[in-house]
Amino acid sequence: MSDRTGNALLEQTSPYLLQHAHNPVDWYPWSREALEQAEKQNKPILLSIGYSACHWCHVMAHESFEDAETAQLMNSLFVNIKVDREERPDLDKIYQTSHQLLTRRPGGWPLTMFLTPEDRTPFFGGTYFPPTPRHGLPSFREVLTGVANYFRSHRSEIGQQNASLINALITMESESATTISINDQPLVDAQKELAHAFDEVHGGFGFAPKFPHPTNLERLLRTFAASSIRGKPNVDALHMAEFTLRKMAMGGIYDHLGGGFARYSVDELWMIPHFEKMLYDNGPLLALSCELWQLTHDELFRTAAQETAQWVLREMQAPDGGYYSTLDADSEGEEGKFYVWTSDEVASLLSPPEWQVVQARFGFLRPPNFEGKAWHLHVFVDGEDLHAATGFDAETTKKLLTSARAKLFAARSARVRPGLDDKILTAWNGLMIRGMAVAGTVLGDAQFVDSATRALDFLRDRMWVDGRLLATSRQDRSHLAAYLDDYAFVMDGALTLLQIRWRQSDLAFVVDLARVLLEHFEDRDRGGFFFTADDHEALIHRPKPMMDDAVPSGNGVAAHALSRLGHLLGESTFLEAAERAIRAGWASITRVPHAHNAMLRAVEEYIDPPQLIVLRGEGEQLERWRSRCLRHYAPRRMTLAIPSNASRLPGLLAERKPLGDIVAYLCDGHQCGPPVTEFGALEEVLARTEVEARIPLS
Repeated sequence: MSDRTGNALLEQTSPYLLQHAHNPVDWYPWSREALEQAEKQNKPILLSIGYSACHWCHVMAHESFEDAETAQLMNSLFVNIKVDREERPDLDKIYQTSHQLLTRRPGGWPLTMFLTPEDRTPFFGGTYFPPTPRHGLPSFREVLTGVANYFRSHRSEIGQQNASLINALITMESESATTISINDQPLVDAQKELAHAFDEVHGGFGFAPKFPHPTNLERLLRTFAASSIRGKPNVDALHMAEFTLRKMAMGGIYDHLGGGFARYSVDELWMIPHFEKMLYDNGPLLALSCELWQLTHDELFRTAAQETAQWVLREMQAPDGGYYSTLDADSEGEEGKFYVWTSDEVASLLSPPEWQVVQARFGFLRPPNFEGKAWHLHVFVDGEDLHAATGFDAETTKKLLTSARAKLFAARSARVRPGLDDKILTAWNGLMIRGMAVAGTVLGDAQFVDSATRALDFLRDRMWVDGRLLATSRQDRSHLAAYLDDYAFVMDGALTLLQIRWRQSDLAFVVDLARVLLEHFEDRDRGGFFFTADDHEALIHRPKPMMDDAVPSGNGVAAHALSRLGHLLGESTFLEAAERAIRAGWASITRVPHAHNAMLRAVEEYIDPPQLIVLRGEGEQLERWRSRCLRHYAPRRMTLAIPSNASRLPGLLAERKPLGDIVAYLCDGHQCGPPVTEFGALEEVLARTEVEARIPLS
């Protein structure tokens, strides 16, 4: 079938699949046609899962999938299916888990799995395979012939293994703990586990490669806030979060010219990243940077937030409002080429005083830190040490650094840019909507709120079809049934945006999303939410993920959003579904609490329900009261500023009627106070439930 004109991937929307559309491999997308071909021909399926910004996916494609002899072997022995894990996280979750069960090793991308044709159950797999044997790995051609021979000669053994694998997938799901008392012990244990894994020298958790783990940092900040309100601030929790984000914001994982965070650091020092920039990392890290600015008033975090939000506006938002997915790690076929510098190049672009400051701050006086031949920007000298090293005063140093960065940014912008994966993913947009909404209110910049609003409008206009969400969109083509994460993350982002800018249609949208979750995703027997809907394509397993991975757990985010919505509207249906989700995950939560930080947010607010503030008023006075409610870090607080002329409000909101020029209705957990009409009285109530870090930090 395949020739130079392309294969069956040509009509796909995924940039990753389109990268392979002209391979000599007879690639299919995951489709009925491909699955029927495998069964008809009695050929095993070679399933290859990756994504457009994956460096080793590019390497394997160049070494093997673009090689005519390897492609001929693949085409003769297998039906070959290529999947973008960002468009089909349902398939990725199933086959990554299967890989771990089969090999007893963690997976990753590219993921290479071999499936039986009749039921698509994997019987062998791995990740990257080289073209020739090396690093203890067989060559990819050896794997192809070995797997094909084994498939022909060991069908009985494969059948037995497949039955065991399916049983293992089923038994991995948590049993619902209907009789337990939900308590705060997992919150205590998560803090201990994070402290044990904390790198006291460089920040972060564990060893290289180092990942940002935003859910870890959020859990620590919430721990600090809750303990502070109780009068016993957990300073260690704040230190771990603050120190980690500080090291990241000063490290090479942060883009010191253009803003935004890379996917991970290959070393313990956060110095050299894997250069891809993912939307799903930057949404949560943007919110965390803002929250640490609220807590500490450290300009480092404000700057990181401001520059990251500007990067999103500049490079990651489509003209019609949606946010793009990823910036690649590679440009011109080399990872990091867009970002690194030679010493001579930088010196030639700057004035001598600018070069003096940049040289000291970013380590150009040290040996090259990137492959022994170039420099990647990482802050080595800061503050008073930088003034001492350059001899300039603080104000002069700041001006020189600002002008130097502007020149370097302009020069870098003229380079060949990394590839942009311009598909718009609903779930990841939900994460960035929340991040930009938080940035807009904390940084006082309406353009960030406008950005979040346009993204939410895009999702409602393009991705909400016949009362259901779609998962992905590119070039005016939206398709694929949405997953749990799509519904949960959009609910969370929209609820955050509602606190900054009231639109009744947004609340109605959240309620619609919640009702679809309960109707099509909830496990009505054991609680919790499946990753796919009840009318989704039938796969070998229907997972119900409770643990966080690269993104927060959809079950955790859904439980938290449903709980808040239930308290806000007085809707017991939502509150009960949130509780059932917690109980469904309880056994898993108590085994490894720090792997369930999104769910722990729901646990925390089940034990200590949120503080809800509904303001009714008009104009500048309403804005003044709203701004005051959002000024400080108060993660349990939810504030809605509703104009007096709003009518037909749902649920309990209908009872929060206008009263005079301005009124605040405050409920803390299950207790509600009398209406507040004086600003001073509002201040007094708010001060009891918000915190600032008035302690020496790193």
